[in-house]
Amino acid sequence: MKKNTNADDNNQGLVKIRLDKWLWAARFYRTRTLAKQAIESGRVHYAGSRVKTSKEISVGDELTIRQGSATAMTEKTVVVEALSAQRGNATAAEVLYSETKESETRRAYYAEQRKLANLARPDNKPNKKERRDLQRFKSNQD
Repeated sequence: MKKNTNADDNNQGLVKIRLDKWLWAARFYRTRTLAKQAIESGRVHYAGSRVKTSKEISVGDELTIRQGSATAMTEKTVVVEALSAQRGNATAAEVLYSETKESETRRAYYAEQRKLANLARPDNKPNKKERRDLQRFKSNQD
């Protein structure tokens, strides 16, 4: 009995695919539900504007994707290079998109700024004696 190759035919002949399914297959989000929530909350933009989950994308489309927490938000601008309805490993996912040069430089700049902002913070909290010394210093300044 021959194995069903319907899934392989599905990936090869794709002209358009739902945005949430592609984001999941390209490993931007762990589940399709998380991809759907990100699209609905406005973290994914297509051609500079918000989109619906059911938006069908094709090869050559440009997407802007924001990921991360509020303190470490990263924004990527990617161009869709291939379509896939199945989630594969990370190397297979890298083939599905390419990040623009402007996006890479912008992300590197913001990562450097976050790193520099953290240098101003001390490595550890002051202990009891150091806190007392700080309080004495502040009270003497007034």
